[in-house]
Amino acid sequence: MPVVREFTLPDLGEGLTGAEVVRWMVEVGEVIAVDQAVVEVETAKAVVEVPCPYGGVVTALFGAPGEEIAVGAALVTVAVSPGEGGPAVSAEVERPLVGYGVAEPDRGSRRRRVGVSVPAAVAAPVAAVAAPAVTAPVAPVVAAAPAVMAPVVVPVISPLVRRSAREHGIDLTVVRGSGPDGLIMRADVERAVAAKAAPAAPAPAAAAVPADGVVPLRGLRRAVAEKLTRSHREIPAATCWVDADATELMALRRQLNAAPGPRVSVLALLARICTVALARFPELNSSVTEDGSGILRHSSVHLGFAAQGERGLVVPVVRNAQELSTEQLGAELGRLTETARAGSLTPAELTGGTFTLNNYGVFGVDGSTPILNHPEAAMLGVGRIVAKPWVHQGELAVREVTQLSFTFDHRVCDGGTAGGFLRFVADCVEQPGMLLRQL
Repeated sequence: MPVVREFTLPDLGEGLTGAEVVRWMVEVGEVIAVDQAVVEVETAKAVVEVPCPYGGVVTALFGAPGEEIAVGAALVTVAVSPGEGGPAVSAEVERPLVGYGVAEPDRGSRRRRVGVSVPAAVAAPVAAVAAPAVTAPVAPVVAAAPAVMAPVVVPVISPLVRRSAREHGIDLTVVRGSGPDGLIMRADVERAVAAKAAPAAPAPAAAAVPADGVVPLRGLRRAVAEKLTRSHREIPAATCWVDADATELMALRRQLNAAPGPRVSVLALLARICTVALARFPELNSSVTEDGSGILRHSSVHLGFAAQGERGLVVPVVRNAQELSTEQLGAELGRLTETARAGSLTPAELTGGTFTLNNYGVFGVDGSTPILNHPEAAMLGVGRIVAKPWVHQGELAVREVTQLSFTFDHRVCDGGTAGGFLRFVADCVEQPGMLLRQL
């Protein structure tokens, strides 16, 4: 006889306590394989797909799209037949997922069961199995939240019909079947798709009524807001800046890109300068301990940089940047930038930075005083590189000039150290040959 297994939201790492349901990738009544992705969730770090360690028939889904699920709270229940659905798993301990940790279930977490359909072919056996293990515990919660629908039986047998409906966003509970006993056929779904695509009749004009709207802070946006608020509250930050003549740096870039091989970006050159500067001023590659009693010096430079993704501004991290050549830095920066644009950065790629490079010049601005990326102690900002009148070798000339700004945690160093770091960076921008001394 099938045994119902409950799969809870695993610990997604980096201190995350929950995730928001983006979309379900399976339905109640669907047969799934071991480690098949069942739901897409958005954490404070990234959007990830969560695989289920059980194989069998899905009997219940918990959490509607947009709802926050706590780590350890129920996600799905699966009816697993004896001898199937992967290795034996005890009721108390789940098999850990590759890439995720395991957290103790939070028995006090809210559990909402999504109103979804159950195919007629599996409704009877699922009900028999789930009655003692699933229905009874959920009943009080459903009574307390009447807005949540109870499961509705829909007469569909063909998984192809169900997939077609899912791909076209068709709710099978409102489709009238033309088959025997109201069975929903492929033609029924196709008619529903055609009706959905048909242009709606124009609605009568109505007077525009101004209304205030509240956009909820969720997922990444909420995490950013919380982190910036904490940084502004806890870190006594100061900023210094200097204008630098980047003409020679741009000439070096053109020279490098004229040779065969991968193209070198300005960001890669700036990243290389940062790793050299941090080797010279290691106290800036640090962070203050959680209790504020000490300063933690980092032996490796995990270089974060600002990148615009579909979920907003994110800060991917280049691990062990000090060990990479300029070409390797460029390749990794390019890979992470493309991944950010696709919205598929992993939590590991968005955490653990020790120093941030912020190239806000791509937005066409000259300067900025950014808030530090807590708990990091320093951030270098680079404005746009633009032609300006400049005194060069005693004469007025048109040069390519940029503004460099440096924001730092005043607890880890004084102004002399911060000024020394920024001046060294500016010297490397103006005379990139200086980097040869550090190689």
